[in-house]
Amino acid sequence: MLNKIVIFGVGLIGGSFASALRKAGAVGEIVGVGRSTASLQRAKELGLIDRIATSVEDAMRNADLVLLAAPVAQTHAILSRIQPCLESQTVITDAGSIKGEVIAAAERALGAQIAQFVPGHPIAGRETTGPEAAIADLYVGKKVVLTPLPQNSQEQLARVTQAWQLCGANVHMLSAQEHDAVFAAVSHLPHLLAFALVDECAKRDNADTLFNYAASGFRDFTRIAGSSPEMWRDIALTNQAAILGELDTYLQQITALRAMLAASDGPALEAMFANAQNARHAWLQNIEKAEAQPEQDRDA
Repeated sequence: MLNKIVIFGVGLIGGSFASALRKAGAVGEIVGVGRSTASLQRAKELGLIDRIATSVEDAMRNADLVLLAAPVAQTHAILSRIQPCLESQTVITDAGSIKGEVIAAAERALGAQIAQFVPGHPIAGRETTGPEAAIADLYVGKKVVLTPLPQNSQEQLARVTQAWQLCGANVHMLSAQEHDAVFAAVSHLPHLLAFALVDECAKRDNADTLFNYAASGFRDFTRIAGSSPEMWRDIALTNQAAILGELDTYLQQITALRAMLAASDGPALEAMFANAQNARHAWLQNIEKAEAQPEQDRDA
């Protein structure tokens, strides 16, 4: 039971975390902190938080757990405000899609209190944002990756792990370096490609005609372009080196694909498409097998 949790950024991610813990009966009081008074008021109206903090000092008083669910570029500023009023029993975690830069920001802001920060990243989301987008079951069956620091105690790590498990998530551990490399390939790159495609179509003279005839394929491929521009700007810049490497690799693939098409090389095109189809089918089958496992086996 968490007597008090504090959420910086009560939108989709932070609001869903609050809603899930409330549904699980695992929290006494939920306090919201954010830049937008209107957004916080809406979160309170929706029952995501119990009250809006009057100050950071007020928010942090007697807090058991703090979740940073704001854009990653704000990490240092938020933790710098938290640090002077950080009590010894409080554990802080985050939901950022980048871990290396977030950890560096936390080390600068928290100094000797860095042990109280357990970096995390829930692998869940929707194309909508804000408090209205929050749902209690967002994390059910989803992965949450923690990248523990050497300074973290087992008790601090356990508190964050159990909080996410109460949300219905399956918790995994990676190093920060491995996390950022993996998600540059399978999350950050796809988001940038989706944004780039929609932006390119929107700039054409016949954009209205293009969007009028776009159907399920375009919708499915570009769904993630509905995500927060501010959040993805920060992700792109803070994981710049890894994403640039993935973009270079993808450009090589696109160049090879263009060469096959220009040469009317049907067998090569079909072989590429078949390899992609087989890989995707195998991936989906692995997901289905994991979801079919009993919960105690998944968490083992």
